Amino acid sequence: MNKMREIKIEKVVLSVGGTGENLEKGVKLLNIITGRKPSKRRSHKRIPAFGVRPKLEVGAMVTLRENFEDLVRRMLATKDNTLKRSQIKENSFSFGVKEYIEIPGIEYQREIGIMGFDVSVAFQRAGRRVKLRKIKEGKVPRRNDVTKEEIIKFMEDKFKTNFV
Repeated sequence: MNKMREIKIEKVVLSVGGTGENLEKGVKLLNIITGRKPSKRRSHKRIPAFGVRPKLEVGAMVTLRENFEDLVRRMLATKDNTLKRSQIKENSFSFGVKEYIEIPGIEYQREIGIMGFDVSVAFQRAGRRVKLRKIKEGKVPRRNDVTKEEIIKFMEDKFKTNFV
């Protein structure tokens, strides 16, 4: 197979939403799961129905770009290695974990309580940097994108994931 057509996981992003005390619990949770310090996200808009105002911290996230295969396996175990086809988009897929205590090897934390978070996995092919770099940005054809079918095949082969 052509080495430039190989698919690999670019990054895994874990994110949690909430404000105030719930956000602090989410930050602790992401820290326990990944062992890294999450970055907090601020809102840009005012949404009165949710009590959100500009520059209010409304979420936290952690991006893992290496040593994430074990983490992906553990996250998929919470879903019994089964995902819906509707959760897959071009170049990525996402799913939610309703309760962190479903993750193998993670025990209930009294100060956090029951909480969930989102997992996003992004894929790439060699040459993607040409499109993303700031100096001498180049054009990359659509065939360089990772399609839904290719993601399904990759996940079935590497992680034994079922799709419904």
